[in-house]
Amino acid sequence: MAFFPKKVKFRKWHKMRGKVLKGASFKGAKIAFGEFALKAKEGGFIKSNHLEAARKALVRFVEKGGKFWIRVFPDQPYTKKPPEIGMGGGKGDVAGYLAPIKTGRIIFEIDGLPKEKAIEALKSAGAKLPVKTKIISRE
Repeated sequence: MAFFPKKVKFRKWHKMRGKVLKGASFKGAKIAFGEFALKAKEGGFIKSNHLEAARKALVRFVEKGGKFWIRVFPDQPYTKKPPEIGMGGGKGDVAGYLAPIKTGRIIFEIDGLPKEKAIEALKSAGAKLPVKTKIISRE
């Protein structure tokens, strides 16, 4: 299962510079579905392959006992030029998709598991991501 949009209006985006990931996230900052959640402690970009690795780690723990939600979706394309190509020649081809993450954004939620197993599952998923995360619970 790969994470990328089915259809996009513009294949390549402008590079997002400046204060894109500064500040806290208001959208998606509270637990909405599950009992425990993985929250970003810093801003950054999560590529689709990072999300897929974290999803596989969660699936291993959840099996048939619980349910989890992925609260982010990588819809921003990033480009890359092939190695040993000089300057010029335009922008590179789309290499994949990423999700911009602000501080405080909920990335995964999980429910239907005992507390210890849920925390262990989220910890293993957080280890696969390029941003620092913390585990929170609904209280």
